[in-house]
Amino acid sequence: MLVLGIESSCDETASAVVQDGSSLLSNVIASQIDVHSKYGGVVPEIASRKHMEAIVPVILQALSDAGVSLDDIEGIAVTRGPGLVGSLLIGVSVAKSMAFAKNIPFVGVNHLEGHVASVFFNDEKPAFPFVALVVSGGHTNVYFVKDFQNFNLLGQTRDDAAGEALDKAAKLLNIGYPGGMVIDRLSRGGNAEFIKFPRAMKDSMDFSFSGLKTSLLTYTKKRNSPITKDEMPDVVASYQEAIVDVLVDKTLRAARRCSTSRVVVTGGVAANSRLREKFYEEAKANGIEIFIPPPILCTDNAAMIAVIGDNLLQRGERNSFDMNAVSRWPSLLEL
Repeated sequence: MLVLGIESSCDETASAVVQDGSSLLSNVIASQIDVHSKYGGVVPEIASRKHMEAIVPVILQALSDAGVSLDDIEGIAVTRGPGLVGSLLIGVSVAKSMAFAKNIPFVGVNHLEGHVASVFFNDEKPAFPFVALVVSGGHTNVYFVKDFQNFNLLGQTRDDAAGEALDKAAKLLNIGYPGGMVIDRLSRGGNAEFIKFPRAMKDSMDFSFSGLKTSLLTYTKKRNSPITKDEMPDVVASYQEAIVDVLVDKTLRAARRCSTSRVVVTGGVAANSRLREKFYEEAKANGIEIFIPPPILCTDNAAMIAVIGDNLLQRGERNSFDMNAVSRWPSLLEL
């Protein structure tokens, strides 16, 4: 089956063409980083307007790159949620319009489930079941994944997501946007033991990063002088390491509890070089297989949406034209 994927949950407008749920024919992503950088974060109203401008050209480019036309598409998969409703509605409306005009089926896809599915483009694919960490600017969740649409939630953030904690730290330190990417780059030359930041909720499978952010703020206020350019790599490396330690420790602990030797790590923060490095190091020491998509498929993309869409469509599932976008999706247990 040839599936067109559409993603517009936040600030990336994306479209992809996927064949049989595993062969990536095209993957086009239009970023809004330059637009939002001066605000230090995503402005929802601006994001939705930029989606309106980009979505048709992005879809046309995805079809062109794949060497197909809309007449060749057998199904459409679009992100339904969770995400910014204004942004989601752009993708959903366009998907409905094309499905109606061409009389082809379409399905709404859970964005988080899509992130997990992005690993199926790897040369080595995980077998079910496995533990999956979905870590991004909006989410930090650990699941036991038994199959497509069969997830058990094991742990989640109680406040800030890991990516949000990185972005807010970068804004606090005034070092640039997007914060996660800036901290990743700066920390490579830093001493991760320069400051001993807290690791919260050690005995729980849930996450909390608000205290870490407060700890950084307290550190900056207690100093007698501003953080120097030479000190900044040490500060951000220490802050990043506190996040990485918690993510790796709890995810591998979840794998042991679920008696599985397979772990998938996805989401925008999975592109972080230190997180990838530590997961591979600790997994090797513990006899666990780690599956992480390439960085381009860690961030929001439509290829991952098309994979889930293919699975749903192959099972005969369809959505009606009254389907609406949702900012918050019910627990994956309820899918």
